[in-house]
Amino acid sequence: MRKMRSMKTNKTKGSSVMKKTQLISLMSPTKVMLESCISTQKKKSRSKLLKQTHPQMLRSFLEMMILIMSQHNNVPVKPLLSEVTSDDPGKICVVIDLDETLVHSSFKPLNNADFIIPVEIEGILHQVYVLKRPHVDEFLKRMGELFECVLFTASLSKYADPVSDLLDKCGAFQSRLFREACVFHKGNYVKDLSRLGRDLSKVIIIDNSPASYIFHPENAVPVVSWFDDMSDTELLDLIPFFERLSKEDNIYDILKMERTSS
Repeated sequence: MRKMRSMKTNKTKGSSVMKKTQLISLMSPTKVMLESCISTQKKKSRSKLLKQTHPQMLRSFLEMMILIMSQHNNVPVKPLLSEVTSDDPGKICVVIDLDETLVHSSFKPLNNADFIIPVEIEGILHQVYVLKRPHVDEFLKRMGELFECVLFTASLSKYADPVSDLLDKCGAFQSRLFREACVFHKGNYVKDLSRLGRDLSKVIIIDNSPASYIFHPENAVPVVSWFDDMSDTELLDLIPFFERLSKEDNIYDILKMERTSS
């Protein structure tokens, strides 16, 4: 009897760990263990290694190799964004993160979830419960009026795209970029702003993870990670700052002053 209970407990723990692992791979990851996988499989043939390595890891690795080769051979990389439209001449481009910046998501059922997104992972349909950060609607509406807004997330599009459809009712995001648009660098998915096709003096990134903007920290407006605090006012407090910033010709002076004062 005691042995059966132990087996049931281990099974429950295993299921919990699996769900957590799936959620991390689905949304913004901090580590991909491709290098570790290769180092532990040195004695195995390349074909066996390719079969045993997660397809998403291989895809990210190949994308990174293509980028490195194109840079080495001075081959121009196509900008991630299309040309600026006539409606947005001179507008600052604001890149906005998704997870823990605008929303928080979980496989664990949440009674107060704003959205429930069905996502298929390895042939199994999972329900992802999504909480909206307080004041996100007001924030996105005002940002869309002032800037060229771009959603840029390290999450997979099969999760982030439907979340964005439900979140961005006012149509603030003119473009959406997902994991495949990131650069894999030292175990992190980095958002390389130089690949956007915009003047960097007119690009800002709003993100809770410093690793995401490690290439361009001077363009960043950091935000505190959000999970479930419904008294949070981070997004609301940012609106007056961005209203002032929208009138500036060069973002660097204002952002430098903000970093110094904080």
